[in-house]
Amino acid sequence: MSWRTVVISQHAKVSYSGRKIIVQTKDATHQVPIDDIQILLVATTQAVLTASAITELSEAGAKIIFTGKDGNPTCETIADYPGNRSLASIQQQVEWGTGLKETLWTAIIQAKIAMQIQCAQLLGKDIEDLTTEADAMVFADRTNREAVIARKYFQLVFDKDFVRTEYSPINAALNYGYSLLLSAINREIVCNGYLTQFGIHHHNGVSDFNLGSDLMEPFRPVIDYWVAHQKFNELTPDVKFGLVELLNLELEYNGQITILRNALTKHVQNCLKFMTTPKEEFEVKVVMTHEVPNNALISHV
Repeated sequence: MSWRTVVISQHAKVSYSGRKIIVQTKDATHQVPIDDIQILLVATTQAVLTASAITELSEAGAKIIFTGKDGNPTCETIADYPGNRSLASIQQQVEWGTGLKETLWTAIIQAKIAMQIQCAQLLGKDIEDLTTEADAMVFADRTNREAVIARKYFQLVFDKDFVRTEYSPINAALNYGYSLLLSAINREIVCNGYLTQFGIHHHNGVSDFNLGSDLMEPFRPVIDYWVAHQKFNELTPDVKFGLVELLNLELEYNGQITILRNALTKHVQNCLKFMTTPKEEFEVKVVMTHEVPNNALISHV
């Protein structure tokens, strides 16, 4: 099982040899077993990747994320033919029933809102208004409590004048962290043999990641909580590395202590299993702890 995030942040050549990814910089040569790599983050435009490295990483189920000149994620690799994808699973996904999708979406949004409330509470904010709005939520969130709570939540956590759509260092950090979450979720969807384009709630016709955008929702507040604790005026490499390290943050998922990257794996599996073999109820529960990420799981060159 892959578990390592490798970040390329300087001029380098990335190649493949003997089931290892070889990273050559001007100062040293690093070798990483390909089966250990879950995500390869190319955080520079000065890196060169060979075709064999890209192909082998893709076949191993690793996600490669590329960043642009501004340092923000711009694109990622998606395996075209995972070994467990079949016409039957794709057909089943396309035909997922409305009731099932609404049941899953309800559980996801309830978990997201609960995490937002917990995040605000851990930051010492008054959560009464948020809990009142949460209590008013109905099945499939037909009254759109998610949007109402989100507006109040962000202004509570950051600032009363905070606007999520405006450019700011905070929004840049949030977007960067969300992109990493989405990429990790997309990887798990593909590894399970499903398409990222067909969502349960998001139906953007030009998005390749509707399902990933749906399933990642409960984990967004992890990014919010970390960003709210930081003091920075721009999206520096240190801030980016801190966001990458959040994949190793310890938390509780459905009653079990784990790290975020493993929780994402289990979460995607649980959601897809529910959609293929439904049951009467489905619950998602994420609880943050105060543990520091394990830096040993990050390889930075």
